[in-house]
Amino acid sequence: MSARHETRRMTDGGFLRGVFVTGTDTDAGKTVVTAALLRALLRRGVRARAVKPVQTGVPETGLAGDARLYMDAAGEWAASSVSPVAVTLERFRLPVSPHLAAAREGRRLTAADLASAVGDACRDGAFALVEGAGGAAVPLNDDESMLDLMAALDLPVLLVAANRLGAINHALLTLQALRARGLRVAGIVCNALMPSVEEGTDLPPQSGAGARAASDLSEGCVEDIARRLLLRDNVEVLRRQGKAALRELPFMADLAAADALARRAAWNVLADALEPPDFLELPEAAASRPAPRSPASPSGGSANDALLDFDRRHLWHPYTSATNPLPVYEAVAARGTRIRLRDGRELVDGMASWWCAVHGYSHPRLVGALQEQAARMAHVMFGGLTHNPAVRLAERLLPLLPPGLEHVFWADSGSVAVEVALKMALQYQQARGETRRTRFLAPRGGYHGDTFGAMSVCDPVNGMHSLFTGMLTRQIFVERPSCRFDAPFDPACMAAVEAALAEHGPAVAAVILEPVVQGAGGMWFYHPEYLRRLRRLCDQHGVLLVFDEIATGFGRTGRFFAAEWAGVSPDILCIGKALTGGTMTLSAAVATAAVARGISARGGVFMHGPTFMGNPLACAVAGASLDLLLESPWRERVAALEQWLSQGLAPCRALPGVADVRILGGIGVVETQRPVDMARLQAFFVSQGVWIRPFGRLMYLMPPYTVSEEDTRRLTAAVVAAARNYI
Repeated sequence: MSARHETRRMTDGGFLRGVFVTGTDTDAGKTVVTAALLRALLRRGVRARAVKPVQTGVPETGLAGDARLYMDAAGEWAASSVSPVAVTLERFRLPVSPHLAAAREGRRLTAADLASAVGDACRDGAFALVEGAGGAAVPLNDDESMLDLMAALDLPVLLVAANRLGAINHALLTLQALRARGLRVAGIVCNALMPSVEEGTDLPPQSGAGARAASDLSEGCVEDIARRLLLRDNVEVLRRQGKAALRELPFMADLAAADALARRAAWNVLADALEPPDFLELPEAAASRPAPRSPASPSGGSANDALLDFDRRHLWHPYTSATNPLPVYEAVAARGTRIRLRDGRELVDGMASWWCAVHGYSHPRLVGALQEQAARMAHVMFGGLTHNPAVRLAERLLPLLPPGLEHVFWADSGSVAVEVALKMALQYQQARGETRRTRFLAPRGGYHGDTFGAMSVCDPVNGMHSLFTGMLTRQIFVERPSCRFDAPFDPACMAAVEAALAEHGPAVAAVILEPVVQGAGGMWFYHPEYLRRLRRLCDQHGVLLVFDEIATGFGRTGRFFAAEWAGVSPDILCIGKALTGGTMTLSAAVATAAVARGISARGGVFMHGPTFMGNPLACAVAGASLDLLLESPWRERVAALEQWLSQGLAPCRALPGVADVRILGGIGVVETQRPVDMARLQAFFVSQGVWIRPFGRLMYLMPPYTVSEEDTRRLTAAVVAAARNYI
């Protein structure tokens, strides 16, 4: 019997289970990938072990070399495990190729001996992550190389390709050599050795108004563009030509130089990038493995999948039936602009998780801020106590707001921020002795949240809360602003609100609306002049002006806040969603000094106090998200996104089922003639590799600002195809 088959029978489970990690070259990132996989498996409950068959340049005893990195990645699981999570089998002090280091000490390495030693190291049935030394063809002796060790172990091979100049050539040649030996390729990991496109400055447009000739660019800019084009192309070529599943690892700063908290955050990011490890044949935890595909299960699992079945029977998703729910898709990981499903499919996210994940997912800055704050203080009540994250966040935020807003009330969600704003307006008017001012005025087509106060100022007829019309406080509604954003302003559009305030002004506490963009109520974009004239009307009638910028704030429309389009400041501003970059729930209602003084006159106090108000975790992440946004070229990114959306959705204008196409900043809307079939259309979008959530008569896109031009084209192409074939 061959050494190959002897090794496969040596564990208690009957066969050695695992994967062999090799690289396109030395320093391709094999150790980092192996360590991140180890962490990913251990936290799944899989008994896994990182095995280094041979390492050079390390002492003969003690924790050193790659094993030290394995243990660091394993973290708390290494400390609690009764069996070792990392082993090094052969060590040599001289830092040269294994065959030279062994010969220097009078020894000869063979593939059979090393394979047998690997089998012995995993005799207890542990899943083996076997990391080679150098590239696939590194010599073991005069006759054998790492390829012979891979063949002897008969494990699937995971190729780590360093994303740099020459990556395509080295990776494709290595894949050819592996397959020529009859080895199974489990997948490819493209390892970023420098910041990715998403994390750096955007590439300038290739054409259009923003395009520039190469002669107009500095030498440094030319080099940066070339590098970014190269890195992007490397990934796409390997994805097409590698003929294997491909994962990307994000660029990480020097792990060795980071402190413990930063390293843990980094390891989590790397492990998340490899989840689910569907290129591995896991020995334990059947739920870890992709289930067989079935039409009955949109996530790709069988109809009897325990998780989806429990979800269907017990979890109530938004805006759906409890007994006959819309299909759901099991997400297992999200990174950058992609969401990964249980069956391994990756979807380009066109929703930014309901418009909040502006930086994409699992950004290491946000993850690190969350973990660092959690280790220090997860939460304390805000009644009678304060803390640095809440104060520092307000310090950063206030200078960015429309002028005059000075007092920040931290809340839990967008709906709660609106409730707070409404209560502020009522208390302010009561404190002034305006006891008749108990109602609110709002344009039709607006959406402000799902709680009762917020519902009362949403569209009462065509909105999603019309069911509750008879139970809600009766407010005053006017027709939505008819003046399109992209058309000349028509003063006649003010007639309805002028008439309403003339008639009901003494009963109105405040006007509330979404500036420039009405969101979930219809994705309608209207002219900024409407806001300027509304501001004057409110002042004239003694009415407060409340702006709901929960959806539009933090750059979505091309301005940091949509109010900037009109140069108008509200009396109260509601913010949320993108405030934390989609990592935590946090919102705020911010008032002028006049509103705050009015409420607090004669000893008055504001009557609201959420339990998790000013949560330190959320405030810390929000501070990191705000810094990240301000440090990024967000204006350029949103401008480019607007151009890509305009170009990509343009074909919809000629389609018979389309009523309108609207683009502003990072928002692209296709309004259809009749309501869409959400379940059918959702399934179609998933089949196209995109995540788009239509509703009513709207298909719209609000992706993360970090989305690439190519991924934007995928999103818009899917919308065009849906409009052509399903509308």
